[in-house]
Amino acid sequence: MRPLQRRIPVLAASALAAALITTGCSEIQEVSQGIDKAQQCVQAAGIVTETAAKVSGLLDDPAAMEKALNDGGAKLGDLADKAANTSLKEAAEGVSSTLEGFTVTDANSAVDAAQKVATDSVQWVQQLTNACG
Repeated sequence: MRPLQRRIPVLAASALAAALITTGCSEIQEVSQGIDKAQQCVQAAGIVTETAAKVSGLLDDPAAMEKALNDGGAKLGDLADKAANTSLKEAAEGVSSTLEGFTVTDANSAVDAAQKVATDSVQWVQQLTNACG
């Protein structure tokens, strides 16, 4: 019986260590996922504000403006593909589609697109931020 009595504390300690490691790992994973989500939310808002800033300076270059809009939309699309948060994914896809949907062919359409982006970019950032909620 003595050998069994010696093994019980060792087995109990092993079980306790395994439980602590498992619990600790899951908590670390949750924290890591939270950090990733926060980073993606900040990146999404940054893409919108960066795109809006670029667009505002390209009124005289419709081709460059359309490229900036498409690039911003593509960046948001890439972020949406990687987003673990379904709400952020859907919001980023929506804004991405809107940005890529602009057709800028001349000075008039460039002005219209710039005004729309300037007006709606605050709303888009808010949508993305709310999705991160």
